[in-house]
Amino acid sequence: MAEGESLGAVFRRLIARFGPITLQHYMGESNARYYAGKDPLGSGGDFITAPEISQMFGELIGLWLADIWVRAGSPAPVRYVELGPGRGTLARDALRAMKRQGLEPQVHFVEGSAALRAVQSGAVPGAQWHDDMDTLPTDAPLIIVGNEFLDALPVRQLVKTPRGWRERMVDWQDTGGDGGRFLPVAGDTPMDAAIPEHLKDSPEQTLIETCPGAAAVTGEIAARLAAQGGAALLIDYGYAQVQTGSTLQALKDHTKVDPFALPGEADLTCLVDFATAAQVALAGGARHLGTVTQGAFLRALGIDMRAAQLAGIAPQQSSAILAARDRLVDEGQMGELFKVMGLAGQGWPDGAGF
Repeated sequence: MAEGESLGAVFRRLIARFGPITLQHYMGESNARYYAGKDPLGSGGDFITAPEISQMFGELIGLWLADIWVRAGSPAPVRYVELGPGRGTLARDALRAMKRQGLEPQVHFVEGSAALRAVQSGAVPGAQWHDDMDTLPTDAPLIIVGNEFLDALPVRQLVKTPRGWRERMVDWQDTGGDGGRFLPVAGDTPMDAAIPEHLKDSPEQTLIETCPGAAAVTGEIAARLAAQGGAALLIDYGYAQVQTGSTLQALKDHTKVDPFALPGEADLTCLVDFATAAQVALAGGARHLGTVTQGAFLRALGIDMRAAQLAGIAPQQSSAILAARDRLVDEGQMGELFKVMGLAGQGWPDGAGF
């Protein structure tokens, strides 16, 4: 690849030589390029995550972790692990809340972006970084958080065609004067053997998404919890019951754009299949504490009380504080679409809010 060459040009050359590429390939390479050299978060980026909306989010996550740690007998040492920690905002707020409860874990971040690592080092001095979960410590229980991490992992899509089930691919269509465009197409290789029996006779155009990366991450978390003890919270927008249909979307400048228009320049995500993730976790030896909506979870942890407390401390900011709370918990905002899944090692207690 030539220095400075756009990812679109790379994909066009690859497709011209070898034919359509899988959607999984397209999404994986696009997000790798997108995250490699930029901080995409905040008002000046492409999207805002829950920790950036309000300190209440990270504080309540920290209190949840401290509570389950105390009820597990306060094992020491313990390691805090965050997957895709963004700007380090969630970790900073969570660690502050944990410290007030006597929990001061060593911090480990799983982060591949050099640009984001630089930002995280300012928010959480002393953190240790890992490219993946393989190098995380094995000498202590882990308390793990993944907020909006699984949704960016590349998916495979399988679609029912008149010829049977096929994998969804990405092709290049030359449209003449305006250059051309990437577009999804059905591949040639039969995929019927990969379809669950109860879905094989689905109508034409039925589409199934699977995320091998999310299954691998969830399985690794479960194996760690089973072997080392600890607990995990995975928070993302997704669905609690298996469903069909494409959920692929792209965000740029806080606006939804065509996922196939700007490879490497927009954030590509898909809804997380929490039902399958829970099955993977159980198979890996972890306990599934439950999967609930973000709104229900945060309310159970006391976000209304915390919002009132903060508004009382800073009455001039009360409208902003209450608006942030509403954005996190209301059904029409993040409260219903986002889910929270809790996992734990076999010897650990149930978690609050589930």
